[in-house]
Amino acid sequence: MSKVMIIGAGGVGRVVAFKCAAHPEVFSEILLASRTKSKCDDIAAAIGSDRITTAAVDAENVPELVSLIKSFGPIMIINVALPYQDLTIMEACLETGVHYLDTANYEPKDEAKFEYSWQWAYHDRFKEKGLLAVLGCGFDPGVTSVYTKYAAKHHFDEIHYLDIVDANAGDHGKAFATNFNPEINIREVTQKGKYWENGKWVETEPHEISAMLNYPEIGPKKSYLIYHEELESLVKNFPTLKRARFWMTFGDEYLTHLRVIQNIGMASIEPVMYNGVEIVPLQFLKAVLPNPGDLGENYTGWTSIGCRIRGIKDGKEKTYYVWNNCSHEVAYKETGTQGVSYTTGVPATIGAMMMLTGEWKGEGVFNVEQFNPDPFMALLNTEGLPWKEAHDIDLEL
Repeated sequence: MSKVMIIGAGGVGRVVAFKCAAHPEVFSEILLASRTKSKCDDIAAAIGSDRITTAAVDAENVPELVSLIKSFGPIMIINVALPYQDLTIMEACLETGVHYLDTANYEPKDEAKFEYSWQWAYHDRFKEKGLLAVLGCGFDPGVTSVYTKYAAKHHFDEIHYLDIVDANAGDHGKAFATNFNPEINIREVTQKGKYWENGKWVETEPHEISAMLNYPEIGPKKSYLIYHEELESLVKNFPTLKRARFWMTFGDEYLTHLRVIQNIGMASIEPVMYNGVEIVPLQFLKAVLPNPGDLGENYTGWTSIGCRIRGIKDGKEKTYYVWNNCSHEVAYKETGTQGVSYTTGVPATIGAMMMLTGEWKGEGVFNVEQFNPDPFMALLNTEGLPWKEAHDIDLEL
């Protein structure tokens, strides 16, 4: 049994806290911390466990983080705060000698740039301290990377083509809302697309490439090629890949709102002066949009996320599709959050369990596909994200 500290009290933090609390045999004590302690208190009250304590912390302030970590004494940090805060939390882990896990790669506040270089640069420092840092342990990135490793281990001699497909077929009843932090979400989906082909990156205009894809139990959904961070680590760790792409569904109304937001400058991260006060338009927009954490109660429908893979097995071409469908309603009944938060929080908890039980070991900074996928895949089935697979089918891509 181990003490664990969770940083972040949004929808994902809520799921992680619920799931950790359900496993006292692994997580003996839990400290839930965020900038706003009242959010942590609300989550702790909803769980109703005497093993959860709460605290306020500024995740961008290393001395403050260090002080809190030292006072609680956790073995590891589960970072489900904002991606801007990854590096300060990693610095605090190095200073205090605790292990680290997150769900999204670092990105700077002043630039919508998604790459692992900043965090991979910490490898030697974590190795020298004998510490393990696991990056990108949500669903995508996270489970999709574990799916790929599982396929490579059990079903392929070489993987040549990988398409990660992500559909949210749910309905929250709002004219426009994002399923996680609006600032991060809008930055992610408005950047240029990018995919890997024949040993190099190919850049596209935002939403330039689309395809109608059929999702299990959902049906056809228009899916758009966008860039997603797990592609960077997957093409590095699976060098036989000839092409790797990421597809996500967006409704027409969502894209219309998005275009308007961009056209009128509200997606900008460049500060502007308003009534003598400097504001960032995207941060102001975040303040007036629906809180993603409040969407769950009326959310209906499903998410469907998986990997469609083509490669070689025993000298013959093979196709393979592995996926999970998650119900927004079921996720809300269990944790009080919608399915997007649930599909991120459950894998983060499983990743922490892998680290604390010794299933995943190492010294340095690693991505999830660098570990044994089998125990992680087994826990997905028991922790609320069961997966299905299909062999030798038309992948549509």
